[in-house]
Amino acid sequence: MDMMTRMAALTAQALRETWPEAQELPEAEEIRGLLAVPPDPAMGDYAFPVFRLAKALRMAPPKIAATLAEGWTHADVARVEAVNGYLNFFLNRLNFARDTLTAVLAAGERYGASDLGAGKTICLDYSSINIAKRFHIGHLSTTMIGHSLKRIFDFLGYTTVGINHLGDWGTQFGKMICAYKKWGNKEEVERGGVAELVRLYVRFHEEAEADKALEDEGRAWFKRIEDGDEEALAIWSWFKELTLKDTARVYDLLGVSFDSYAGESFYNDKMDRVVNELKEKDLLTISEGASVVDLREYDQEGKETKTSMPPCVILRSDGATLYATRDLAAAFYRHDTYHFDKCLYVVAYQQDLHFRQWFRVLEKMGYEWAKDCVHVSFGMISYEGQALATRKGHVVYLEELLDQAQQKALEIINEKSPNLENKEEVARQVGIGAVIYTDLSNNRIKDIDFHWDRALNFDGETGPYVQYTHARCCSVLRKAEAIDLPEADFSALTDDEAQALLRLLGRFPDVIREAADKYEPSMITRAITDIAQAYNKFYYEHRILNDDPAAAAARVALTQAVRNVIKTGLFLIGIEAPERM
Repeated sequence: MDMMTRMAALTAQALRETWPEAQELPEAEEIRGLLAVPPDPAMGDYAFPVFRLAKALRMAPPKIAATLAEGWTHADVARVEAVNGYLNFFLNRLNFARDTLTAVLAAGERYGASDLGAGKTICLDYSSINIAKRFHIGHLSTTMIGHSLKRIFDFLGYTTVGINHLGDWGTQFGKMICAYKKWGNKEEVERGGVAELVRLYVRFHEEAEADKALEDEGRAWFKRIEDGDEEALAIWSWFKELTLKDTARVYDLLGVSFDSYAGESFYNDKMDRVVNELKEKDLLTISEGASVVDLREYDQEGKETKTSMPPCVILRSDGATLYATRDLAAAFYRHDTYHFDKCLYVVAYQQDLHFRQWFRVLEKMGYEWAKDCVHVSFGMISYEGQALATRKGHVVYLEELLDQAQQKALEIINEKSPNLENKEEVARQVGIGAVIYTDLSNNRIKDIDFHWDRALNFDGETGPYVQYTHARCCSVLRKAEAIDLPEADFSALTDDEAQALLRLLGRFPDVIREAADKYEPSMITRAITDIAQAYNKFYYEHRILNDDPAAAAARVALTQAVRNVIKTGLFLIGIEAPERM
């Protein structure tokens, strides 16, 4: 049991012992949600606001707090103060150190794991690359946020389904086949991969400026794909294989994998259900030849409300389906197949209206589980101060970025640790970790500006800094192995630096749960950064392997706990933890 859970249980017990006749007193679980960690340790280790008890106890909050403080006797708490309706707990530092380290070390790298999600399924739609286009830095956030959330939910006992909803359908594939048939050959495409496909696609548009008939040829080739033409389907499938082979290198570097690659084309034969059901429920109307679902809402006076939205287009005037149609078909398939409790869509905030529209369509169709579909939005990424613009040619391809990150990390390692073993492997871990950390270091909705000097700084709030702290812990533990340490004296961990570090370790399981609740991996990034900073402060203020063996044993135990938690946190955000740097 972590300390916050224990404090909640003790508070619930104290309430019932002090006012046994009272009704509607909160249970321990509710109290746990109300407990807070004060911003200043001088105000206590935990604080419990008693205001909501005033009605049940018919007593002013300051009086409630004073009464509880006066009667508190549990050994885990050194003292209790009543301050303006708050109950401030100051823990017994020795007991807190012993109990926290016992819990962390007993769990090992599973500290913070739980069966919270047992029997529940989370579908995660992320990365969603486009076929025949190169993987660029703009795909980094959807890929790494989704990957991290999958690991977090796995860690909490959920069954997760990672889905790469491929962009593998549309007229552009007809244009690409047309370009390939006119100007490409198999050997060049096999050799050049996606880069060659992009070159052919760009040439198609250049040639089409002068020859408008090319657009018709492109549409005709896509019609052949839709009609099941053997040649068209074979070329289209080949393009998909080339793209997945190309992106597999990037996914391998990032450590990312998926359970499903069912993309847009997978739902071609599943959209009739959507259209037919909308017709049966009288939700489709015709607007300028297109079939749409009206999403306007009105108040009692007949005025449109703020929740009104533009109509959701289901079929174009030519009968073609759109993204909304396919997303609805995909939602039905996923619900029928996986019986999800949540389906998360990790997509940039520019698509917010799209998701709000088709989520509303699900609601209007009468599906209660529409509320379980969640758009996990995120901000945009720029590079060295410049916005990315494919049409203007300012594109940073992700594979090249990752290769450059490894090379830059190797240069730094050669300068700082020229004798380090396996330098190339460590450079891979550090370079790629720096890129991922930068992406997951701030609230996901914030825009990111990627700068090399910030990302690869070993002294700031960066991936390399956290990884280096993990390696420092490993170094201390290797040295401690050569010493026969006695049973730990936890009174050696009652100083401010150790206690600050222990508080962060004790809170880590809550951070994981909160990150899952808010779909916010950056909370874990922040937590392990804080732990790294607190450990380094402790490391510089206190000699760990000192002349007192029992005190050294306690500090080594704290170091091992820090190592475990940092490694777990790095894993949850998709970063490796080098043992030597």
